[in-house]
Amino acid sequence: ATILTGCAKEETVFVPRIPLIPNDHPFEFKRLQFPLKVCFAMTINKSQDQTLKFAGIDLRENCFSHGQFYIACSRVSSPSSLVILSPTNRSVKKIVYKEVL
Repeated sequence: ATILTGCAKEETVFVPRIPLIPNDHPFEFKRLQFPLKVCFAMTINKSQDQTLKFAGIDLRENCFSHGQFYIACSRVSSPSSLVILSPTNRSVKKIVYKEVL
């Protein structure tokens, strides 16, 4: 397969086909499973005024401006629907640029 977007754009990768042959049916059949995960990303500004069933926040890179972390966390209806990916021993700093206020 060829990657279409992102930092590995146009890179060719191997996607294995996993044959599955169930034996708990009265007839025999075989299906192929491709180990791919569907995903998409949305900017924090686009997520405003939306409620999401599930959300994931990637904090491995500093990318937030004032108020964006709150917006990102408040898009889901319950804390169990939120996953935050953060490196170990790292916290999110509250940064306020006084010149913007």
